[in-house]
This record gives sequence, structure tokens and C-alpha cells, in this order.
Amino acid sequence: MVIFKNTGSPSVVGAFEDREILYAFHDIDGTHSLIRDWPPVMSIVLHYVSEGGVPEGYDSDENLRKIIDMTGKKPLPETDSFCIESAGLSALTQMEWAIRRAIDFGHIDIPCDKEDNRAKIEMIRKGGEIFEKPDSPELSAFLAVHTPRLFKFYEKVLNGFCRDKNLAIAKKDPDRFIVDGSKEFLAYLHDNGVKNYFVTGAVVEKGMGMHEEVETLGFEIGEGKLIEDLIGSTWTDKIPKDQIMERLLEKLGADGKNVLVIGDGRSEISAGVGMGALCVSRLEKKDAYRRNLHTRLGTNILVESYHEEDFKALMSTK
Repeated sequence: MVIFKNTGSPSVVGAFEDREILYAFHDIDGTHSLIRDWPPVMSIVLHYVSEGGVPEGYDSDENLRKIIDMTGKKPLPETDSFCIESAGLSALTQMEWAIRRAIDFGHIDIPCDKEDNRAKIEMIRKGGEIFEKPDSPELSAFLAVHTPRLFKFYEKVLNGFCRDKNLAIAKKDPDRFIVDGSKEFLAYLHDNGVKNYFVTGAVVEKGMGMHEEVETLGFEIGEGKLIEDLIGSTWTDKIPKDQIMERLLEKLGADGKNVLVIGDGRSEISAGVGMGALCVSRLEKKDAYRRNLHTRLGTNILVESYHEEDFKALMSTK
């Protein structure tokens, strides 16, 4: 097993007692893989919908090319900010936010409780994904059709903007798209008896999408391998990451205190804090906003590179 000891390192931002780690739940994008430059893509797609609704043909090939050409070309204050705040949420929840915002702006006219819709917009901004109060039947049906449809459109924009190009490069030079020290860190955990699991809000289909990206980078998946399993979402079912992690914890029969959670999104860190896990936020040092956010959420350790001596000094083996 691996033991984390609080040595008083500058990377420690939340006090913790010594921990024996048996399992590690890892986010992927931004935490280990850099293939998907998703924030500018997500921002333009959500902006496109929140400011214009979902008219007939909104996900046409013509609009696809237009949105790809517009991606990253200018600041989009609201959706740029939302992408930072919503990192780690289910992609279906992020799509839902844009549709609800379009309703709030009056770009989509559908019978619903406008105040409740506005409240849910704010709840999503704060990390909420499942709501107690039901929507109107009309809005529920509308979301059931358009969140997966918009999700698929977003994936097409992502593929056209960066994913397909970066994946092709990664097949020849995988290290270019791996977070510094990631492989060594994962191998250290694996070699010392810790079982690594990848959890993601992306759709997981064997040999495709995220699964293909992970294997292209050399992260072997399977029982007893570097990564025990890759667990994610589907095109139609909104499965919050906290639920994915809680189900995995229950399946393993594990205690949260023996789990390490590593990520760059609020959802996995919030979930890790909730289950009593030791939490590591992998964020660039220049990203002051998210570093402050994760500290407020209760993360224990901030790191940019897994090679940092302050970080490695926290770990020992038994």
C-alpha cells in the first residue's frame, strides 16, 4: 500500500492525518490526459445554444463547420466562466444548463416554472445535477430529447476542433499529451498495491472516444493492469460523477479514508471530500481561480506536476 503523510509541504492546503491508500479514483481530462482541449469547445457550444436556443437544424453539418471555425476566437465571459466552474460535471448536465439558460433568456418558449428553472441554473453552477422538484412534463420531454442531441453535437465540434488531430499526433508521440509525471505516479501507485480507476463524465465505449484516447496514451486498462477499469457516462443517462464514485466505493467494499481522489474538476473533488477520501487537485499554478475554488471545496493537496518533490515527499510505502 501507499501511505500519505502530512509533512507540512507547501502543496498541502487541507490538513489530513496519515492515510493508507488502497484505491485511487482518477479523473482523466486535465488530470492525466491533454488530448481534449475541451473548455473552448464547450464554451462556444453552450454560448451558441444559450444565446440562440435550439432551432431546427441547430446541429447540422453547416453549423458544425461554423462553430468549429468560431471556437476559441473571442472571450465568452459567461460560458467561459461556467466551463471552469462546471469541470467534472456530467456533459449532459452542462448541455442542460445551456438549454435552461436559453429558456431563461426567452430563446426557447416552453411551458415551465420559470423561477424553478432559474434556480436550477444556479444549482448547476454550484455543482448540482439531480433536483428534487420535477420539471413540467413539457420541459422534461424537451430535455430528454435535446440534451443527448446537443451532447453529440458538442462531441462532433470537439472532434473537429482538436480531438481527432491530437489523437493522431498522440499515436506517434503519446508523451506530448500526458500530464507531467502522470505515468510514473500511476505506476508508483500500481506497483505498490493501489488499484487505479479512471472515472469520467465522457461516454465510455470500448475502442472508441475516451477509451481509445486512454489506451493511445499507454494507460493499459483491465483487471490487474495499470488501470483496473474505466468508468463513465452514456449518451442518454445523466450519471453524476459523485454517483459513479459512490457506486464504485460500494462495489469495492472500501472505506473512503483508504481512497485517493485525483482530479481537476469540482465534482470529483466534492465527491471525494464527501466520502472522506484524501483529495489531490491537479491544477496549474497560474490557475489561481480554480486553486482557490478547490481549496474552499476541501481538497487536501494542490499539485501541477506529479514530479514535484514536495508532492513525492508526501508518499511512502509499506
